[in-house]
Amino acid sequence: MKRVDLVTPPMAGHLHPVLGIARRLAVEPDLEVRVISTSGALAATRACGLTGVALLDGADETIETVVNPPYRIGSNPRKLFRQFRAAIGLQQDFQAELLDLWRTQPPDLVIADFTMAAVGPAAVAIGAPWWTSHPSPCAIEGRSGPPAYLGGWRPGTTPLGRARDRAGRRVVRTFKGFAPRLAGVRLADVGIDRIHRPDGSEEIYSADRTFALTPEAVEYDRDLPAGVRYVGPVLLTPPGDAPSPDLDPERRHVLVTAGTHLPWHKAALVECVTKASADLPGVTLHVSLGGAHPSLERGVGELPPGVVVHDFIDYERDLPRFDAVVHHGGAGVLGHTLAAGLPAVVWPVDYDQFDHAVRLVDAGVAVPLRRPGDLAARIRQVLDEPSYAAAARRVAADIARRPAVETIADEVRARLFPAP
Repeated sequence: MKRVDLVTPPMAGHLHPVLGIARRLAVEPDLEVRVISTSGALAATRACGLTGVALLDGADETIETVVNPPYRIGSNPRKLFRQFRAAIGLQQDFQAELLDLWRTQPPDLVIADFTMAAVGPAAVAIGAPWWTSHPSPCAIEGRSGPPAYLGGWRPGTTPLGRARDRAGRRVVRTFKGFAPRLAGVRLADVGIDRIHRPDGSEEIYSADRTFALTPEAVEYDRDLPAGVRYVGPVLLTPPGDAPSPDLDPERRHVLVTAGTHLPWHKAALVECVTKASADLPGVTLHVSLGGAHPSLERGVGELPPGVVVHDFIDYERDLPRFDAVVHHGGAGVLGHTLAAGLPAVVWPVDYDQFDHAVRLVDAGVAVPLRRPGDLAARIRQVLDEPSYAAAARRVAADIARRPAVETIADEVRARLFPAP
């Protein structure tokens, strides 16, 4: 019996893909699979029929304040460094508890979410191979093409454009080198002695295998490290008690969501949708608050007939029933929308969402929303212009042809049970 440990933070956008991988691996008769996170992930893990291990007892509230602050992070250095310092402190404590667990129960293979920087050094310390799962591969540094986190650049196609991309990559790389010192943290405290390896790849991602959980069809060619494999989205929503939405067959239905993060954005989202509904006869706009605080749901006020607010929508079960999706460019809803073959209006607001948005637009599966007042027009555009739905269906067919979890399972078996 071989043991595979999958390590993830408890946030849904990171946890759910890892649970999807774990659920597939758990059906293998000769594998013992564990999901290691915090107590905040245990309910979803157990709901999927998986074994969960919780570390950092009592830390979930702190984690929530770090990763999901009530304001936009953007490129504000002060906010970035504050978040970075808090995250490194949590990673250091997590690593210490992880090593204690592994000294008595070592794994044969570790698969870690890309945000868990402390996991790779811990795996190396016990002599275990480790891989990375990455729902946002646009953040991986490439040797060509545009960098991430600069507002959503397209690849330069002229000598000047390619020079801009090179300069941008250098800026991002230099910033990463100086950021720990500027933030007053020591990456060596979690076993990271350098930001980049001699070949230029980033130390926090596995050099052996990094699974990129988006379809290659919507990504740019950026000459990524050799260990990166595009496998497509892992589609899972843990079983829960969220009711299925009632969709009138005589109307068209659009899901509007900002995922489970961005609490500061959701009240504005409801207001924007309410205004847009007046210009969308025959269309019902369903706003998912993503399990937001109950006070937000209570505070949305009276809604027009064309708007319905839900606390939570089960993407895996219900999203394919809609006609289109308005989303923020988060990796989770992005993958589910593509897999369902639905066109989208993408409204990025923070983090890597601007990089996701420009890729979706260039792939022909989405239109961008730059001004909230244009929401109705953009929804009408993706509903009435058939090219967006046709492009989305082509991507969905590619995803269905080879599910990501099957590709990952094949690689796990090849590593742990090599053919003689």
